[in-house]
Amino acid sequence: MNPKMEFGRTGHASTRVIFGGYALSKASQNEANQVLELLLEHGINHIDVARMYGDAEERIGPWMEKHRGDFFLATKTRRRTYKEAWEDLQRSLEMLRVDQIDLWQLHGLTNPAGWQKVMGPGGALEALIEARDKGWVRFLGVTGHGSPAPKMHKQSLERFDFDSVLLPYSYWQMKHKRYGVDFEALAAMCRQRNVALQTIKSIARRPWTNQPKTHNTYFYEPLTEQAAINTAVAWSLANPQVFLITAGDMEVLPKVLEAAEHFDGRPTDEEMQVLVQMYDIRPVFT
Repeated sequence: MNPKMEFGRTGHASTRVIFGGYALSKASQNEANQVLELLLEHGINHIDVARMYGDAEERIGPWMEKHRGDFFLATKTRRRTYKEAWEDLQRSLEMLRVDQIDLWQLHGLTNPAGWQKVMGPGGALEALIEARDKGWVRFLGVTGHGSPAPKMHKQSLERFDFDSVLLPYSYWQMKHKRYGVDFEALAAMCRQRNVALQTIKSIARRPWTNQPKTHNTYFYEPLTEQAAINTAVAWSLANPQVFLITAGDMEVLPKVLEAAEHFDGRPTDEEMQVLVQMYDIRPVFT
């Protein structure tokens, strides 16, 4: 079974591996139900999804009718105004078939202009606060992709006391000096404030180029060999502060869960360099 730890200040002991609901964005209900069985088999108790993840919320909804108590449920809105975000929330509650969401997050908040809109009068943050005050959601978070993510999340935490953040984290990502410095500064703030630190792109191999996309991972080509995934996942989980959100592809999902269950320590730099060279791994900054 996958190990658990406190999800920041929420009081919930989440599995360190969180199910990334983007994997269900194009899934049938039958395929989604098979994923549910896999999550239950591996003891995963935390789901991260988003309003804009295609059919994912709708696919998760039937699970919640029977298994609401088995999962900490997180979703996101990419809307930037109060009105739009509030409409997103109502739709999420309807699709997920729940009366309350555990964690509602601002999706992809790394653009300065969008950030100003969200944080200003009539911005989406007002909807998040009102939803929490009315009991529609319990906790609030912020997420983002790309190289600005750690710095922008730190800025967000300086503006508002969010309960969680979400951003890329991998060996090759952290080798980018500026990103690594900014990530560590954000991580230090999260430790100080007991903010949950969620990470993505742990098994990203390289950005998609012109070749056809063979996996349902929007921004990147994933590692697919079990041994490579084992090493990449182990490197991320060796940081005791982070949670790892699974890649958005049903084919690699069982391999990530398997890797997490067999985690037994951080790979050496030499092992990581071999992996980088063998698979031509490059940072993904989108």
